[in-house]
Amino acid sequence: MSLTDTLAPPAPPVAPSAAQSGRTASAAETFRIAPINAALGAEVTGLDATRPLRADEVLALKRALLERHVLVFKRQQLDDAQFERLASYFGSVFRPPANVPVLGSDPYGGNTPDIVHVSNLAGGVLGHDELAAHADHHWTPVPSSGSLLYGIEVPSEGGDTTWFNLAAAWDSLDTGTQREIADLRLITYNPFLRKLKPLPTGFPLYRTPDIEPLEPFEVHPLVRTHPDSGRRILHLGEKTEVEIVGVEPQYGAALVARLRRHLLQPRFAYTHRWSVGDIVYWDNQATLHARSAFDNGERRLLKRISLSGSRPY
Repeated sequence: MSLTDTLAPPAPPVAPSAAQSGRTASAAETFRIAPINAALGAEVTGLDATRPLRADEVLALKRALLERHVLVFKRQQLDDAQFERLASYFGSVFRPPANVPVLGSDPYGGNTPDIVHVSNLAGGVLGHDELAAHADHHWTPVPSSGSLLYGIEVPSEGGDTTWFNLAAAWDSLDTGTQREIADLRLITYNPFLRKLKPLPTGFPLYRTPDIEPLEPFEVHPLVRTHPDSGRRILHLGEKTEVEIVGVEPQYGAALVARLRRHLLQPRFAYTHRWSVGDIVYWDNQATLHARSAFDNGERRLLKRISLSGSRPY
């Protein structure tokens, strides 16, 4: 049985016409969730997020996210209040500790807006450069469970987002490597703190004893358990500054480099080419995401809401 068969709820017995509902003809199509032909991802069509969602729709979306990790909502036209309402079906807004800076917050933490403008325009963050694969807020005490990113303006080329399936990356490791890393603990240092204390050599990929550790920091499992599915997750970013606790630095750095090569394989990936009106909701507990560069002469504006999560275990 397909994902669509098992997860998409039936349409209402009598669907209103586009004229009656005030919706466009394309938005009045039957609600459907269909798997994307990739290692993760599903496309959601026929969902009108300008209105409150039905219980069966919300449950179907949650089941699909648990199975496919990334949901792509097509053809949305939402104001900020409607966007916030859509996100609220899946959790409360992520708010970091006051002394832990994250994307969109003040340099030393705090005052993080609920909706962050990911944009190369004035008032936006992240500019136009390529971004390495990462999990949002991995360095915080309680990382976010997921994020919703809404495409308002997109460039003609570039600015694509790629997600990597970290559950599949763990499953495909050989049993010897799984045993080797199953109980290891990882520190992911805060990149926003590193920007405040840059090193002459740039951003390190692994902290060695000669580098003063950034504080505050958190220790989390290198292999976490997904709080809803129970699946094991290889939770490691591509270029974040990390340290495995209690191991020799040379061994730790070599192991991290080997695991990074493994999890970034194309067989674990889905790349999304943005269209205006797309909203992508991803499970931040089971994925990394990266962005390709784009021409800074073009405009790109996406709005992001991140959701609160739980302490990794």
